[in-house]
Amino acid sequence: MEPGSAEPPVAGARALHRAGGNPRLGLLLALATTLQWGFLSIALKLLLDGLDAFTITWYRLTAAALVLAAWQARRGRLPRPWRLARSSWLLLAVALAGLVGNYVLFVVSLEYVSPATAQVVIQLAPMLFLLGGLVVFREPFSRLQWVGLVVLVGGLALFFNDRLPALVRLSGQEAVGAAIVVVAGVVWAGYALAQKQLLTELSSVNILLLVYAGSAVALLPLARPAAVTGLSGFELGLLVFCTLNTLGAYGCFAEALAHWEASRVSAVIALTPLVTILAILWLAPLWPELEMAAGLDAVGLGGAAVVVVGSVMAALGGRPRLRRTGGRGGARGAA
Repeated sequence: MEPGSAEPPVAGARALHRAGGNPRLGLLLALATTLQWGFLSIALKLLLDGLDAFTITWYRLTAAALVLAAWQARRGRLPRPWRLARSSWLLLAVALAGLVGNYVLFVVSLEYVSPATAQVVIQLAPMLFLLGGLVVFREPFSRLQWVGLVVLVGGLALFFNDRLPALVRLSGQEAVGAAIVVVAGVVWAGYALAQKQLLTELSSVNILLLVYAGSAVALLPLARPAAVTGLSGFELGLLVFCTLNTLGAYGCFAEALAHWEASRVSAVIALTPLVTILAILWLAPLWPELEMAAGLDAVGLGGAAVVVVGSVMAALGGRPRLRRTGGRGGARGAA
């Protein structure tokens, strides 16, 4: 999906990134991201019995960086960061800090709240990303999409109707956990917006490679790599799954941004908590420690349908006429 292998020369003012390519592929990639993230919080919750948050995150990022480096080296498309503009280095720093912060904080939050609660609160992230796509990248958003966004938010409220009072009255450990998830969501939105703009100079694969490698180095002093020797076979399997999820989910997410607007991608990944809840319904008999709440009531089931409808409207709503801003700008990087 990467046209060419050379990085473009850096000159002049930077244009904002504009999505291009195949919108249908962008939709499929966003759906793939949603499915993978929906299962991730459950695996992380179970893995916390054997490893701490810093070590889990370090293994995920290190393995992902090594795999991507080997892949790009074989294709002769390793990044050449020395050719990047100074502003791109700043964006890389923002992306690195945002991704590390999100990874670590989200895992830490699972020590205080259930995966279902964490996925509810973390929806702040795609909403902030959606707004960022509209404000920062001036992406078009039709009236139908605005209606879909309102429907989506209302559907989430209905879906979690039995949990909303508990979230509002959070106290003790749950309050700490919810606050941690909020911060994780905010820093993730910063990461996602920085990554989208970096697509003007780098391919999605090389952005992830640089961010993963830098994050792994930054986390090494806080990680305990030797602790992996004490894991059971099942826990090792969970760690492998989380690592593959890092490659798959973020790879799909990064490519989705190259093909589709941030606002549309974020509307699709707002379905992630539904995937998590349904996965917990399926897995709870095997792992009661997931602390799944009682089955959904009729209002919750209706809310699930409303969320799907709202997400489809927000993601696929009619495209309005673009505002004239001096051209589309921002050709996709080919590094």
